[in-house]
Amino acid sequence: MTRFTHDELRSVLGAGLLSFPVTHMTAGLDFDEGAYRDHIGWLADRPAAGLFAAGGTGEFFSLTPAEVGQVVRAAVTAAPTGMPIIAPAGYGTALACELARDAEAAGADALLLLPPYLTEASQDGLAAHVRAVCAATSLGVIVYHRANAAYTVDTVARLAEDCPNLIGFKDGVGDIELMSRLYATLGDSLLYVGGLPTAETYALPYLELGVTTYSSAMFNFIPDFALDFFQAVQERDRAGVYGRLSEFVLPYLDIRNRCAGYAVSIVKAGMTAIGRPAGPVRPPLTDLTEGELADLTELIKKVSR
Repeated sequence: MTRFTHDELRSVLGAGLLSFPVTHMTAGLDFDEGAYRDHIGWLADRPAAGLFAAGGTGEFFSLTPAEVGQVVRAAVTAAPTGMPIIAPAGYGTALACELARDAEAAGADALLLLPPYLTEASQDGLAAHVRAVCAATSLGVIVYHRANAAYTVDTVARLAEDCPNLIGFKDGVGDIELMSRLYATLGDSLLYVGGLPTAETYALPYLELGVTTYSSAMFNFIPDFALDFFQAVQERDRAGVYGRLSEFVLPYLDIRNRCAGYAVSIVKAGMTAIGRPAGPVRPPLTDLTEGELADLTELIKKVSR
């Protein structure tokens, strides 16, 4: 049984920076559980509000269902006492329900429901998908609004009424009008999470839309910078936010944008740059080149402490 009520989860997760750790791999592309647990312990010294195991940054799309369960259980065991663990669910409805049930059995506190695999779907189909997953578990569910899982405000409002354990909405689309309408419609009854790649880029303007937190991939390798950035956002310190954007985030994006899929690859490269390698990414992703890694390493040196 989860350690948090749904209201507690909304409150706790919405009040701080969210950790999305990478999933460590050996050179042979097997899950390196020992290194992963060590990384969770290293991050535990910093005050993240929640840990999302095997999410997008954690290469959910490249893991088998059994590996997802293994990663979630490792996170539950290695995370500090009192930190919420959010497990992933996704692919087709049947498999998403299976992953949801396993996450609850593993001791996770909530679910991040990623977009279904491959096919497009109507709003009624997406709603049926979410309802089935919510019915399969007592865990709080956060839907990820991205790609082929683009929900309308009406659909989210119906789901919020039908599913008591729908607790959150993570945005990976960037539709300002939709986000404004969604918050105007549902207010603080949902947790709103910024989920566009390199979410720091959008964090300050999104705060005005009710998006009080976001998934920080760079927390993996420059956690102190990531926390300072989050604090500047919360304080609406425009100079502090835009100074950090210019100093690190925008040059980081320039490297990330050199190749498709680098939003994940660059995070693992950042781990290598600080001397805490997490192994390679699995295909179909590709790792940064040696030159790109060198550029990233020099950039990280400017903000490390």
